[in-house]
Amino acid sequence: MTTEMKQTEEIIGRAEIDDYEAILSVVGTEEPDGRHVVHSEYDSIFTWDYEKGARPKLNKLYEKAKKAQWNGETDLPWDTAVDQEKLVMEEAAATGGFAAGFDLSGTPVERWTEKEWLTFGVESQNWTLSQFLHGEQGALICTAKIVESVPWIDAKYYASTQVMDEARHVEVFGKYLDEKLSGHYPVNAHLRMLLDDIIADSRWDLTYLGMQIMVEGLALAAFGFMHQMTGDPLLKQLLRYVMADEARHVAFGVLSLQEYYEGLSASELRERQEFAFEAAVRMRDRFLQQEVWERMGIDPKQVVPLVHQAPDRAAFQALLFSKIVPNCKKLGLLDAADGWLRTKFTELGVIEFESWVDTSEEYDAMAATPPTERLAS
Repeated sequence: MTTEMKQTEEIIGRAEIDDYEAILSVVGTEEPDGRHVVHSEYDSIFTWDYEKGARPKLNKLYEKAKKAQWNGETDLPWDTAVDQEKLVMEEAAATGGFAAGFDLSGTPVERWTEKEWLTFGVESQNWTLSQFLHGEQGALICTAKIVESVPWIDAKYYASTQVMDEARHVEVFGKYLDEKLSGHYPVNAHLRMLLDDIIADSRWDLTYLGMQIMVEGLALAAFGFMHQMTGDPLLKQLLRYVMADEARHVAFGVLSLQEYYEGLSASELRERQEFAFEAAVRMRDRFLQQEVWERMGIDPKQVVPLVHQAPDRAAFQALLFSKIVPNCKKLGLLDAADGWLRTKFTELGVIEFESWVDTSEEYDAMAATPPTERLAS
């Protein structure tokens, strides 16, 4: 079947985007030796054109990246005490209390006391930061691949700084989980499927699209939301540093792909649209937190309707794509191939963000402020 004839079911493995039974049927597994191997075949490209600055915008970003390095060990206040239960209670109070706005009648959590909800909140924190950690390792691997496979020296220079950034992000999220929280979770099955797809594909631009635009774009929005919600000053500072890096990373993806995509055919652009749509759905699927419900002894299938009816769920879920949609528009992916991706993003309920500021502009504004001053904002 040709690319143009692909249907939703062929791309994401199910006919309906909100088929929760199909979503929850995808479960994770842990390898006994603690490793996960993804086979990948791609060309490692040398370039003998060493002219620095041939792509001025990439060169400018590279120079900014060199100045924006920070030390995860010494630039964050690791002596800050973190009381997980207090943070959970404060966040619940800010939203009207545990399960505020939910009809719990007939659900497995109908008789939960504050103690169970508090435990769930703590586990949710552990799960969220664990997924951040796993995603950052995925970014580390993907960016190392970009250094090898991208054909331009200015892009190789910049990507090498991002490898350092991602190593630092893995370091600080791992340290926060180990020293400040109370448990780890394995990588969510949907996130792992997406990372596997990005790493295994041989085309360098799909590594960019999957990681720099989709995964990093969603992470930037998720970090911003957590930065706003958390009462932990250490986590606020950690996220603020990471967000400045992530905005630069997404801007790198936009600058690189904008030039490359101008030369692609309609059928090639359609393949990129389908990849972007699949990535969007995979990232959306992981937010059901099925591993947390299982650890609490609850069958996730029994509480999905409860999660789905959350008053602010649709708005929160859509907001996570606020960085992705304008960047896809800037790349020309929204309206290529008769607007196929525009239609799909409309079905996902996220097309409203197409006119929001894209990350290149956002990073330019953020970079104008020294890193130490960004922490206070």
